[in-house]
Parts: sequence; structure tokens; C-alpha cells
Amino acid sequence: MLKYFSRRVLVSLLTLFIVITITFFMMRAIPGGPFTEEKAIPDFVIEKMMIQYGLNEPLYIQYGRYLLNVLRLDLGPSYRYEGISVNEIISESFPASFMVGGLALVIALIMGIPAGIISALNRGKWQDRLSIIFATLGVTIPSFIIAALLVYIFAWRLGWATVGFWEGFSTAILPALTLSLYPAAFISRLVRSSMLEILTQDYIRTAYSKGLSKNAVIYIHALKNAMIPVITYLAPLTAGILTGSFVVEQVFGVPGLGTFFVTSINNRDYTTIMGVTIFYSALLVFFNLIADCCLALVDPRIKLQ
Repeated sequence: MLKYFSRRVLVSLLTLFIVITITFFMMRAIPGGPFTEEKAIPDFVIEKMMIQYGLNEPLYIQYGRYLLNVLRLDLGPSYRYEGISVNEIISESFPASFMVGGLALVIALIMGIPAGIISALNRGKWQDRLSIIFATLGVTIPSFIIAALLVYIFAWRLGWATVGFWEGFSTAILPALTLSLYPAAFISRLVRSSMLEILTQDYIRTAYSKGLSKNAVIYIHALKNAMIPVITYLAPLTAGILTGSFVVEQVFGVPGLGTFFVTSINNRDYTTIMGVTIFYSALLVFFNLIADCCLALVDPRIKLQ
């Protein structure tokens, strides 16, 4: 086990190093710079700003200095938000994205897993067809359409919610519901297809022959193995959903990480782009490691060696 974790940590660090390197040089390869669009600023002022942030130095020096700063967990200052570091941007905006994303993940699991089980146990019946319709709609309808529909129904027509500003948990429900529909639909399809395959296995028939009840066979033996593809899918899903969605955050006025990330791309804010990318990559690597451990607990045939 220790050998496995040591190897995975080394692979994770190598992955983060590759992400940092590719992102750094891709940002520098884009024509122009973070201050080139400021047409009202004189050239000598832009030159001083380039000197202040070290952007006039050779590329290898900038790269080496940035690597050293990342090792100290210092993601540098933002080029567009004066006096604010990238660490502060992430620490201030991620809690909102985490609240919305965490709630969306819980909703997706609560909706998706039971829908998949019911669909598999009632194959060809109206429950199955209803689940297929739900999954199809959840996957095909864009998130901004769902967001607009929820705003119209719950905020405008019913007056049960407020949108356009952030008040914490009470304003996180609608954006979380919007974010949850796609993963809930996808999870229901994964659970359904996996359950249909598992219910035909020999060990399921053996469990029935031993006199076990239907609920015991389904929820103890079948569902445990049916969750394997879901756990694999949850690793990238969790990292992505916790870092926020720009469209959903814009519609509902959530001051999350997704908004800052897209804005930094438009502004060519190098340090913010790289900082958020590194943060997202670290989350993805971490949740992949957690998923591997969960798979080993769910399926004893998987050994962490």
C-alpha cells in the first residue's frame, strides 16, 4: 500500500509539473501581453509594468522563478487586479464554487443512483422509459437553458428564490440544481447499464438460490459492483464541478472561481490563468487518487499494489 501511494504521489507531482510547464509556455506563446490591450496607457508606463512584474527578463528566468514560487505555494500577483494575489482570488472565490458544486454533487447522486436502479429493475416498463427520457433531457439540454428555465419558474413566477447576487446557501440551491442535472442524468445511465449487466451474473443467481431477499441481493451484492463506473466518473466530475461553471455562475451571480478563470483568459492575466489551472489540476489528481482507493474498497478484486 505504501509503495502504491508513493508511486502515485510521484506521478501526481510529475503531472502537475507538466501542466505548469505547458500552461506557462502556452501563455507566453500568445501574441501580445497582459498590458497590450490597455491602449490608453503610454508605452513607457507599460514598459515599467513589464519590468515590475519581471516580464522583460528571459523566458527561462521567468519559468524558473515561477516554479520556485509554486513550490512555496505562491501563485504570484494578479496582473489585472491591483494589490491582489492569485492565492487571494482562489481563497475568496473557491468557497462559493465549493458550496454550489458540493450541493450539486449531492443532488446528482441522490437523483442519479435511484433513477438508474429503478430503470434497471423495471427494464422495458414505464419507469424505465421515464428514466431514459430524464437522462436524455439532462444530457442534451444546455446548462444555460436549464438555468433560464429555473430562474423563470422559481424566481420570477413563484418568487421562491432570488438571483443576481450572492447570499450564501439560500442562493446556491438553484445554481446547484442547474449543475446537477447533467451529472445526474449521466450517473443514472451508468448505474442502469451496469446493473443490467451485473444482474445476469452467476453470483447474483447464486445469491438468490441461497434464499437471500431481493433487496439484499440488489443493494448489497449488485449495487456495490454497479457503483464501480460511477466512482471512476466521480473523480473528474468532482474536480470540475467544485471549480465552478462560468455560465451558471454568471446567470445566478455566483462570485465563484469559474468567473475569475474566464475573465483572466480574456484579460491575458497569466498568473491567474496558471494559478487556477494548477489548482484545478491538483484537485483532479487528488480526487483520482481518492477514487482509486474507493474502487479498492468496493471491489476486492482490485488490489492497490
